[in-house]
Amino acid sequence: MPGQIIYGAGVFAEVGNIAIGLGKKALIISDPIMEQIGVVAECQRYLEAVSLVFATFTGVPSEPTDAYVNEALELCRKEQCDLIITVGGGSCIDTAKAVAVMMTNTGYIGDYRGANPFKQAPLPLIAIPTTAGTGSEVTKVTVIIDTVNDVKMMISQPELLPRVAIVDPLLTLSCPPHVTAATGLDALCHAVEAYLSRKAHPLTDTLALGAITRIMSHLPTAYEQGADLIAREQMAIGSMMAGAAFSNASVTLVHGMSRPIGALFHVPHGISNAMLLAAVLEFTRPAAERKLAEIGRMIWPHLTGDSDERLADAFISEIKRLCKQLNIPNLRGWGIDEQRFTKLLPKMAADAILSGSPGNNQRVPTEQELTQLYQLCFDYKL
Repeated sequence: MPGQIIYGAGVFAEVGNIAIGLGKKALIISDPIMEQIGVVAECQRYLEAVSLVFATFTGVPSEPTDAYVNEALELCRKEQCDLIITVGGGSCIDTAKAVAVMMTNTGYIGDYRGANPFKQAPLPLIAIPTTAGTGSEVTKVTVIIDTVNDVKMMISQPELLPRVAIVDPLLTLSCPPHVTAATGLDALCHAVEAYLSRKAHPLTDTLALGAITRIMSHLPTAYEQGADLIAREQMAIGSMMAGAAFSNASVTLVHGMSRPIGALFHVPHGISNAMLLAAVLEFTRPAAERKLAEIGRMIWPHLTGDSDERLADAFISEIKRLCKQLNIPNLRGWGIDEQRFTKLLPKMAADAILSGSPGNNQRVPTEQELTQLYQLCFDYKL
């Protein structure tokens, strides 16, 4: 977990007071939308109020790539910043994590996949999410696209944890419905996968179940009534709990399959997860019916006495209903070209296995089963 987590409506205003104790010059990392709606300027005002100097990088317009990391790194070095502050969605936070560690370590960010640890501690990082989705503000994970090989590189090391997470649900009020749906379903996948992971343990189970109940109860309201602060608050907490759960228990098959889709077809991460979730749960069910039923008992306490089979059915059906309510398409419906998709199936299956996440699933697929599952998801009907 991060060294400090500050949560609550309005706590964004504390960023200056926190930052002044961590560095002498900050690099703010954000995106063009946050700049356009005034969130970046608000952050700058809070730093100016405590006389902390800063530089600003808003060049993260899409999912994080090694190119964005290199551009931000170049600015950070030029400006001699010793503190990173990131305000935005998961793409901004993941980019900032990579910058924080690469300011003090040598080589290329992709060199640190697998068992190659960072040698030096990172610059201090303050993470301020503006979506309730990735939970990146509380995780030891960054996912960066290798633009040469079209691969999403997942790097998981303790040095990637932010020093401080500032979680202000007011910042999520600006999320439009489609972003609310995508990020909320990403958080739901984090929680469900953490609960079903082979690396799960009692503490991560508690966080995962708490996240699942909050997200499934409040995501529809946040999607349909974006100004509902109670729904936004519960989603912010749920996303944070889900992030902490998967950071410690890992994700599984959904994320393993999702990353190649995002890298090759540029589908937003939360949407690609949601497209796969129900089908992957059906595939996993023979090895995880009891755990799926336990989720059902948490969501519907009045059905506690029902059989595992019925409750697992009910939970998977509810996932399908939720995705349909949030207008999640299948892969064909998103507009992915079937011929190119079929041609790239071997690469997708191989890249998914190489990511390591499918190995955490209760039912571990073969490469052939992965290929079949991708084919099923292309025209999957909710």
